[in-house]
Amino acid sequence: MLTFTRDDVLRLARLARLDLAEDEIALFARQLGDILEFARQVESVDTTTAMPVPSGIDASALRDDIIQPSLERAAVLAEAPGGDPDAGLFKVPRVLNA
Repeated sequence: MLTFTRDDVLRLARLARLDLAEDEIALFARQLGDILEFARQVESVDTTTAMPVPSGIDASALRDDIIQPSLERAAVLAEAPGGDPDAGLFKVPRVLNA
């Protein structure tokens, strides 16, 4: 089993700009070792007989990409609350640091 030393955890904490308490250092050392052990187990799985899958999406379920005309920008901006047709932009309420 791979182990993380106290110094390993402190070096990673410094890189991540984390201030860890003593009990957290021991906890993270054990948890990081567990994660690496699990990764080692995953690496050891024999995948030579596995069928390659290009993606997790069944391509037969996707629709054809058909080009269609979009809405007129000026008409959309004229109907939008806070739309600015001169700038070609929508004004939206602030959601961060409000």
